[in-house]
Amino acid sequence: MICNNLTVSEAGHLVFAGVDTVEMAKKYGTPLMLLDEGKIREKCSIYRNAMQKYFTPDSMPLYASKALSFKYIYKIAKSENIGIDCVSAGEIYTAQQAGFPLERAYFHGNSKTDSEIRFAIENGVGHFVCDSVEEVEAVNEIAGALGRKQKILLRITPGIDPHTHKKISTGSVDSKFGVAIETNQAYELVKETLSLENVELTGFHCHIGSQIFEYDPFCDAARIMLRFIADVKKMYGFEASQLNLGGGMAVRYTEDDPEIDYDANIKGIADIVKALCGEFGVKMPQILMEPGRSIVADAGITLYTAGYLKEITGLKNYISIDGGMTDNPRFTLYQSPYTVLLANRANEPCDYKCTVAGRCCESGDIIQEDVMMPKPRRHDTVAVLTTGAYNYAMASHYNKVPKPEVVMIKDGEDFTVIRRETYESMISNEV
Repeated sequence: MICNNLTVSEAGHLVFAGVDTVEMAKKYGTPLMLLDEGKIREKCSIYRNAMQKYFTPDSMPLYASKALSFKYIYKIAKSENIGIDCVSAGEIYTAQQAGFPLERAYFHGNSKTDSEIRFAIENGVGHFVCDSVEEVEAVNEIAGALGRKQKILLRITPGIDPHTHKKISTGSVDSKFGVAIETNQAYELVKETLSLENVELTGFHCHIGSQIFEYDPFCDAARIMLRFIADVKKMYGFEASQLNLGGGMAVRYTEDDPEIDYDANIKGIADIVKALCGEFGVKMPQILMEPGRSIVADAGITLYTAGYLKEITGLKNYISIDGGMTDNPRFTLYQSPYTVLLANRANEPCDYKCTVAGRCCESGDIIQEDVMMPKPRRHDTVAVLTTGAYNYAMASHYNKVPKPEVVMIKDGEDFTVIRRETYESMISNEV
């Protein structure tokens, strides 16, 4: 199995976080997302402990809310004593309603509206991560009108290509995110920011992409960013106290993916950062990182009920399911690989090739192509592994399909954290 929270019972059922997935599907219905709270907390503690050990004691992971945002996840983040990064007022509001201390929140996004800026400042969000000179000026203006001084980081584009999918690569010079060093606009942005009265610059942020298995690209980004910090110190007398290296560490979706030692990766990055601080003559800043996928992805699986088997002689076989791109659009968007199993027949030989097709009226609604599994039958329970990140978070109502229930597993006990949508709740805002 690709994750240590998965086993197979004597009955041949897939067991996740100590519970029988077939029984969970019967109890709650499908589609159904299961989350392993123990795995989420384990990943939070790995990041928190490694960052405090290898960087400075105040260094901290910020859970990247966009991976999966709901009230209970912020309760976990609060109790694990980590920060969060949010990319909308909706995520901030959800965290606030969960009782998360917003002074540990960082507000991202390349197109924050005036109302979102005001909402975040009024509710005490600790830091903004500003993406352009116009945004800095807007934050300065609104903070001044509110009688506040808002702490900010500037998002800098380091010009790194981490060789991830083009749609999840964010560190190139021509990215829609951040301000480039290469064009000298980043230096101009620092100068402008330091001249403003209602914002306090504390440091810099970069993010190079997602699903990165090696830590070398993070080291390359750290070198560029620390050299930038040193240049800014010489030019303007400002020395950054914070450096946010972003997120992007990978997770295993299939057996072909390598295993990742997050503690060792963080140590490797820290060794380089310490050496570079000495080389460039700058103090060691508080280091922030933004794990999202690597916190929740393998803490989640999605269960479906198999529909109809379609065999196209000599060409292709399809098994349909009762979910699809409405709860997992990642194959449609990125051709993302997944491990797919029959949860109720997990001990049988995988000797039949078929494509797992979603229910939507869309030819691109595929969960995975050419999966090897036992020949599926109607009403089998289909399990898709590693679905905790960017699945429910990207869910839609396409074809008016309600969003699934999300159930947390904690110490062998199961409880709902997001209710299954009904037809009534799905159209509740329509007039």
